Amino acid sequence: MLPVERQNRIKDLILSNQSMKISELSKELGVSEMTVHRDIKPLIVEGIIKKTFGGITTLQETASPTTNDCIICGNHIQERLAYRLILPGSKIETACCSHCGLIRHNQLGDEVMEAICFDFFRQTTISAHQAWFVMNSSVNIGCCQPQILTFELKDHAEKFITGFGGKVYTFNEAIQTNLRKMQSNSCHE
Repeated sequence: MLPVERQNRIKDLILSNQSMKISELSKELGVSEMTVHRDIKPLIVEGIIKKTFGGITTLQETASPTTNDCIICGNHIQERLAYRLILPGSKIETACCSHCGLIRHNQLGDEVMEAICFDFFRQTTISAHQAWFVMNSSVNIGCCQPQILTFELKDHAEKFITGFGGKVYTFNEAIQTNLRKMQSNSCHE
C-alpha cells in the first residue's frame, strides 16, 4: 500500500472512530508504528487530525457524510485541490478548491486563523496567505470556475503561465479578482 493510500485509510478510520492509538493503526494497516507516524504528519499539517498521547484524534466535531463535501458548492472534496480554513476552537472548514476557499475566506474575514491549500506542482501544503494564485490558465482541473491554482513559489507560478496561460495573483488580489469575476460572470454554479 502506498503512503497516500494509507493516509486515506487513516482518514477514513479516524472519521469513523474519532480517535485511535498508533498501535491500532499499525495493526490495521500492517505497517510499523514508525511508518504510521510518518503517514500522519501530513494529516496533522492539513488540520484533519491532531496527535494525542499514544494516538491521534479527529479535529472535526462530528463525522458525517457531508464531511467530504465543499462548504460553499457542495462538491466532493479532492484532497489535491482542497482549501482548509482553520477557525477558533479547532474548527475546520474545507472547500473543494481555491475558488470556493477564497469565497469562504472572504465571507469569514478575520475569523480565519489560518488557511491551508496545496501547491499545484509539489502537492505539499502551504499557507494560503503566502501562496501565489493562477487564474485563467488553459489547464482544466475539473472543478469550480473561475478555476484557481495555487503555487508556493512565484517563480513556479510564472513558469506555469508561460506554458499554460493565465495570470499570477497574490492572496489579496486573488480574493478580489475572484469576487469580481463571480459578480460579472455569474459563473459559479
